[in-house]
Amino acid sequence: MIVVLKLIIALGLLNVWVIRFDKESSFRGGDSINMTEEFNTYGLPKTFMYSIGLFKVILSLFLIFSLFFGSKFDQIVYMGLVFLSFIMIGSIIMHFRVNDPLKKSVPALIILFLSIIVLLTF
Repeated sequence: MIVVLKLIIALGLLNVWVIRFDKESSFRGGDSINMTEEFNTYGLPKTFMYSIGLFKVILSLFLIFSLFFGSKFDQIVYMGLVFLSFIMIGSIIMHFRVNDPLKKSVPALIILFLSIIVLLTF
C-alpha cells in the first residue's frame, strides 16, 4: 500500500510541476492559468516558485528511487515528506488568503494526507 501512496505522491507532483506547469487547471489559485500566474496571485516571487518546484521534482524522483533501492533513501524521503507536508499546509493557507473556494485546496489536502500516512509508516 505504501508503494502505491509513494507513486501517487510522486506522479502527482511530477504532473503538476513538469507536465502541467504552463497549463490551465481549475485548481490554480485565483484566476491564474499557469504556475507563474498562480505564484503572482499569492504575491510570491518567481525564485520561490522555482525553488518549490525543484524541491518537489527532486522529492518525486527520490520517492520513485526508494521503491527500487529501499532503505538507502529512507532518511531523505522522510525529511522530504516532512518538508512537503509544511509546503502543502502553506499552499492551503495561500488558497484561503486569496479567498479561493475549498475545491482549489483539494490537491494540496490530498498530498498532505498521503504524505502523513507514508510518514507514519517510518
